Amino acid sequence: MDALRELYRPDIPIWSLVVRAIVVYVGVLALLRIAGKKQVSQMGMSEFVALLLISNAVQNSMNGGDNSLIGGVILAITLILMSWAFQYASFKSRKLEQIVQGRPTLLIHKGKVLINHLNREMMTLRELKTILRKQGVHDIHEVCDAILESDGYVSITKMSDVQPEIEMERNDYY
Repeated sequence: MDALRELYRPDIPIWSLVVRAIVVYVGVLALLRIAGKKQVSQMGMSEFVALLLISNAVQNSMNGGDNSLIGGVILAITLILMSWAFQYASFKSRKLEQIVQGRPTLLIHKGKVLINHLNREMMTLRELKTILRKQGVHDIHEVCDAILESDGYVSITKMSDVQPEIEMERNDYY
């Protein structure tokens, strides 16, 4: 009977588990936002290892030593609710969306690489060329615009796809 009680009774108060999960969620979200806009597929080995170690490092701060099933379920529910809350709040507020998600960054405009934008995103020209090749573009001059989206994906508009009289507004980009 004691073994069952250990599985289902949290060792620390439920409110403490919820507060810990919220604080860790917001903290990790802020750190990942500061880290940049690369997709998981674009992460280097060091970034991937750091992400794995972060998840291990914050585990104890979230559970406070509680190893009960209920504690784990409470933490999972809190994290899912936090994710939903941020999605909803970002949907309702453009300003919060830009803070949480970031803004797209123009990397190539009219076939010219914007080196200062690449530098700000800590992306090398070699990485950009690799991304372009993966999308079937082998010459930078073929690209009208390449935009590093908030989610880390690089969207490309080829020169051949753009009508000459249409000029893209650049107000939405850094």
